[in-house]
Amino acid sequence: MKKQSLLSIIALFSASMPSFGGCQTTATAPPSDSTADSLQTLTSANSTLSAEDIMSRAHGAAGGAEWVRPKSLVMDGYSIFYDGHKDVRNERHRMWRVYDAEKSEAHHVDGKVRILSERHGVPLIDLSYNGQNTYTAKGQQPKSESDKRWASNFGFGVIRHAFDEGYTLSRLPDDLVDGRPVYMIRITDPAGGETQFGIAQNDYAILKVGFDTPRGWHERIYSNFYSNPNDRWVQPGRVRLYYNGVKSNEVIWTSYKINSEVQDCLFVLPNTADCKVN
Repeated sequence: MKKQSLLSIIALFSASMPSFGGCQTTATAPPSDSTADSLQTLTSANSTLSAEDIMSRAHGAAGGAEWVRPKSLVMDGYSIFYDGHKDVRNERHRMWRVYDAEKSEAHHVDGKVRILSERHGVPLIDLSYNGQNTYTAKGQQPKSESDKRWASNFGFGVIRHAFDEGYTLSRLPDDLVDGRPVYMIRITDPAGGETQFGIAQNDYAILKVGFDTPRGWHERIYSNFYSNPNDRWVQPGRVRLYYNGVKSNEVIWTSYKINSEVQDCLFVLPNTADCKVN
């Protein structure tokens, strides 16, 4: 009697459990003669399309001339940082950028830049470069340390200079980014630095960048694109940052301004009393 009851309980329990192996019984293995029609990006799409053709279309899709040679960019939003599987939110994350017209090395800081990330109103990251020196809230930083720090973050902007003198472009094997087929393009700068970009095959959106850094291999995945009503600029609303395959943080950009006036004093820390961020 007890044995029969136990068997009944086991049968009832088994019937109520989800079938984790169900997908294995209904799915089929890839065919032995798989092609790009059955497995996306298995083979290269549009093999006659050159890296230059793809890059030109990516420039146009991102916003054209005003995107390729902007004067400044100001972004505002929030960020999430990770420690293992635990996450913490910085409620406000901002970036100010003033661009140089030329760029000879992809992963060297240039122009002017400031990153300010705050949690509960307290700055946890406040880092700037004024065109000559790097600063934190403690003041000017040693060049050797700051160069390594910027090299772990600078890389995306090289795509704007892909057609400048001394740069070369080449196609790599097609791939998938978030399930979207992409053309993979390698940009080599005049100093020999290499940066990889994933360009969506359907609309030429820039979905991915990857490059080597002092911290290891760095990748960023871009999504949730949007534009302001009166410009062609296409802004990624979500950026996921990885080092050696592990997600480090995400930045959610909720607003942006292009080509606005940015005070030079913002890039020298600590700011003076008459130079404060809003």
